[in-house]
Amino acid sequence: MPDEEVDAVVVGMGPGGEDVAGRLATAGLNVIGVDNRLLGGECPYYACIPTKMMVRGAGSLAEARRVPRLAGDARVSPDWTRVADRIRDEATTDWDDSTAVERFESTGGRFLRGLGRVTAPGEVTVSTSSGEQVLRARRALVLNPGTEPAVPPVEGLAGTPFWTNREAVRARELPSSLVVLGCGPVGMEFAQIFARFGVTTTAVESSPRLLPGSEPEASACITEVFTGEGITVRTGTSATRVHHDGKHFTLELDSGETLTAEQLLVTTGRRTDLAALGVGNLGLPEDGGTIDVDGRMRAAEGVWAVGDVTGHGAFTHTSIYQARIAAADVLGNGEETADYRAEPAVTFTDPEVASVGMSESRAREQGLPVRTGVAAIPSAPRGWIHKAGNEGLIKVVADTERDIPLGATVVAPLGGEVLGALAVAVHTQTHLAQLRRMILAYPTFHRTIETALDQLAE
Repeated sequence: MPDEEVDAVVVGMGPGGEDVAGRLATAGLNVIGVDNRLLGGECPYYACIPTKMMVRGAGSLAEARRVPRLAGDARVSPDWTRVADRIRDEATTDWDDSTAVERFESTGGRFLRGLGRVTAPGEVTVSTSSGEQVLRARRALVLNPGTEPAVPPVEGLAGTPFWTNREAVRARELPSSLVVLGCGPVGMEFAQIFARFGVTTTAVESSPRLLPGSEPEASACITEVFTGEGITVRTGTSATRVHHDGKHFTLELDSGETLTAEQLLVTTGRRTDLAALGVGNLGLPEDGGTIDVDGRMRAAEGVWAVGDVTGHGAFTHTSIYQARIAAADVLGNGEETADYRAEPAVTFTDPEVASVGMSESRAREQGLPVRTGVAAIPSAPRGWIHKAGNEGLIKVVADTERDIPLGATVVAPLGGEVLGALAVAVHTQTHLAQLRRMILAYPTFHRTIETALDQLAE
């Protein structure tokens, strides 16, 4: 295949890469987007969108089971097939990215399916089904390599038919029992989903608590919810050995406990192979998992990076945010620089666990003068009215010298939506006195912000 020179080459067409490539192509640049996977990345096919369909199905079952406490009688018969069909037909089109490719190419860009590797500054060699092609970027090389499931080196695990998020999303039938290894946001969502569909579920986390990246109060709240729903929780322990006998998995934990289940779901993080990407040929370190970028997403001369690989949160919304900044900089009209002060995150359990800005521990580590206010959702008017399924809290972390919110956590039904008001406050560094003067609608979940702010003043 002949070498080709273009204005821009985008390696990795996940949400951020697709966004950058589309913006540059729309602006008139000759752009080629490269990916050996589905265009659109993990989010539309194996993560954000299909898993939220799963969450919606599991949530509807939970609501139906609350009817006896609230309104009468109800009988629930879970049917995973309906969720699996919706994922196949509505979310992923049976894992076919033809529509996504057409959408991108309608901007004027071109898509090349293949494995791209940086082989020199401004040069990418793409291994395709037809052979190798060398692409040279006159103006910009953008890296958005995405991530793969990180599988821990547990004895006996390799070679067994364990699930990652990808197999779990594609499942047409559910196992009778499941162990979830790794209880960050991904593992937590899957654990609750499958448990609500009748799967006997055990959640195992090596850290002392579930959702170790969240505030301790949030972890405690969601742990109580999980145990109340019949999920077995094991924290502060790791798997030392895995065995599969053809029908069941056996996990040996360093606590001495042995767990047995029909299926094992491994959700212990994500990884990027920078050496395989060839970033060393750009003079960038390739022995870590991230690429350092400046506020305009520049990684080196003529090189930009966006998405998970930048180390600023593995979130679709962050990747697209960075894409806008990078594209503007490539086009020479970028004045915006990245500001992660109010980066939000949501774990779509029930209740949702949402956060923005700094946690209390992070703020204290930085030596900031901190005060926190915590208000319980169940004791607030909307929580008391909501009754069944009303677990949660709102926590605000404030800088007492500057009188501004540094961060906040919401654990509540639709907590990600409630977070919006606090995200604006953190982003704009609104003074707490100004927030206290707001009129918050009654009775809403977000009105509990007022109670948390009152706690700050005490």
